[in-house]
Amino acid sequence: MSNSLRGQFLVAGPKMRDPNFFKSAVLIVEHGPDGAMGLIVNQPSPVTVSHALQGHLSLPENQELVYLGGPVEPNNLFVVHNSADLDPTEMPVVGGVFMGSSSDVFEDILQASLEEQDGLVFRVFAGCAGWGPDQLEGELSRGDWFTISADADFIFHEDPYQIWDHLIAKSYEAKRILPIDCDHPEWN
Repeated sequence: MSNSLRGQFLVAGPKMRDPNFFKSAVLIVEHGPDGAMGLIVNQPSPVTVSHALQGHLSLPENQELVYLGGPVEPNNLFVVHNSADLDPTEMPVVGGVFMGSSSDVFEDILQASLEEQDGLVFRVFAGCAGWGPDQLEGELSRGDWFTISADADFIFHEDPYQIWDHLIAKSYEAKRILPIDCDHPEWN
């Protein structure tokens, strides 16, 4: 698909009313004729990765949180990481950022994190966001979303609660428009 949004952020517009996506930033990891898949990167849950995997993998307790990736498949876990060595068959979603391609890669990422591999950064997501054929395109044409190039700095941002604010400001700047809640509409 020549107009693929893979490697882009969808930034929820201020009129977005779906509570699953209100003030969300979604990294699009797949987009084609059959639909799209993405992960919300700015909604951490209160659940730690070690707690989520309890009974499946033995991990020491840590502070890494599971993020709410979206309302689709909420019981499935997905991993995004920055290690080409641990996932050599996967093409990057965006420069230096990979979506784990298998359960083996998922375990390898977690094991490498226990060994404190230098420079390894990852996020675990419960669920994902999904759109059927032409569904996302319809939402884009209604103005529900802005698109902006994704980058690792925001995917792995240390304060996920600031991501939407930064990206919506960049979206407005790129389109040279003022926010809807402007105190001076005559400037528009």
